[in-house]
Amino acid sequence: MRKYDAVLWDLDGTISASGEGVRKCIRLMLAEMGKPCPDLSDFSVFIGPPLTQTFSRLCGLTDEEVSRALPIYRRYYDIHGTKANSLYDGVEKALAALQKSGVKMAICTSKNERLARDVIDLLGIGGYLDAICGSRDDGTRKEKPDLIPYALHSLGDIPKERAVMIGDTCFDTKGAVTVGVDFIGVTYGYGRRDLMEEAGATNFVATPEELLTYLI
Repeated sequence: MRKYDAVLWDLDGTISASGEGVRKCIRLMLAEMGKPCPDLSDFSVFIGPPLTQTFSRLCGLTDEEVSRALPIYRRYYDIHGTKANSLYDGVEKALAALQKSGVKMAICTSKNERLARDVIDLLGIGGYLDAICGSRDDGTRKEKPDLIPYALHSLGDIPKERAVMIGDTCFDTKGAVTVGVDFIGVTYGYGRRDLMEEAGATNFVATPEELLTYLI
């Protein structure tokens, strides 16, 4: 028996290992813009936040430069980023079990929605999902408190009390807490457990298979 009517999945660090591709595209984007590249050795500082936040806070770009950077980054992501994604072991098994239980599922990511669809196509898991929800081309609808209601609406206006968000960062946690949906943190991704705990997370799993004990 399913415990929720809707399961919302973060993408990078939860469904897909994507760090190397994202890092490469940020470096190429900054090089094209003639900007210095910050230290990108720690995936947790740039996997999770919206791109606009990464570009402004980590890369030091102005608002005008961020607007120019977004299409440049996406161009490089089309070339290098998408194909650098790989599915975490156990994710497809979890998706199949949840689909069999009758739960509705959506990707809920700050990644651009078109790029997210491209990644899902590459990973071959689109058949398990009822919606793919991401940020707009202009960089808006990028925060989880905006994305989660959008995803619930896309799934047929599922009540927030019947939904759960699964993610690997404090940004996922904060979004779930703000909206009022349950949250489960995965510790195999790019985020940090201590930061998720500070944001209010109490339930954690080390593998995708462990998620099923909370969901079915």
